Amino acid sequence: MSVRRPRKPTGVPSKPKAQTAWYRQGKLLDALVLGAWSLVLFRYWITGKLFLLLHPDYMWLANGAAIVLLGMAIFKLMQKKQTVTRDTASHTTLLPPQVSSFILLAVAVVALIYTPQAFASDAALQRGISDSLTLTRSKPQRFMRQMASEDRTIIDWVRTLNVYPEPDAYTGQAVKVSGFVIHPDNWPEGYLMLSRFVLTCCAADAYPVGLPVQLAVSRQAYAPDTWLEVSGKMVTATIAGQRQLTIEPTQLETIPEPRNPYEY
Repeated sequence: MSVRRPRKPTGVPSKPKAQTAWYRQGKLLDALVLGAWSLVLFRYWITGKLFLLLHPDYMWLANGAAIVLLGMAIFKLMQKKQTVTRDTASHTTLLPPQVSSFILLAVAVVALIYTPQAFASDAALQRGISDSLTLTRSKPQRFMRQMASEDRTIIDWVRTLNVYPEPDAYTGQAVKVSGFVIHPDNWPEGYLMLSRFVLTCCAADAYPVGLPVQLAVSRQAYAPDTWLEVSGKMVTATIAGQRQLTIEPTQLETIPEPRNPYEY
């Protein structure tokens, strides 16, 4: 009596072919994810938007990562099929590999669509504006006694005040600074704040500093977030019950937002 062997179902791919197809799909997806993130970093690098995210001292890390990721994407495409061992097959992760790759790819696509924006007056008011620096913030490393007063930026003036905070000591000194306009709620209509954000590492730790500007007209003539270049001299004014070093302008000029709007 002969026994017939069951025939192998037709139309079902063999195991090696299925593994090969899965490997190719995974390899292409991984290469796409690496290439997309490389493109994100290259875009921020070439367009200068990286200035809105990182301190210049650390930009080489992002630029280097863009090159490395591009190399990894090319290597992934050229990589030959690896042998799947039993140890590799039994490895478990929180998310399936392809799901993790799709999540990373989706975030990269959002980063390609989204354009970073510089912090503005709303963020400055939320974080609190200071005319001095605390010990946990930038120390007055750039304070130089011989620096001409008109060459000081806003952060230079703040560092100077950090060393010697008496405003009368600077009365009459020439000043020429630029920054964006803020309308503090508790200030009279004849004063506005000229502010800049300071970066110590990245945008996450940015904090605003600023100087008051005394106006001959209502501050409504200068909308919040407008960038101004202000020339004039320093005076001492009492604003909201506090004596402050204040700019008495001789010239106020509207300027475009700088390519790099932050101070360091």
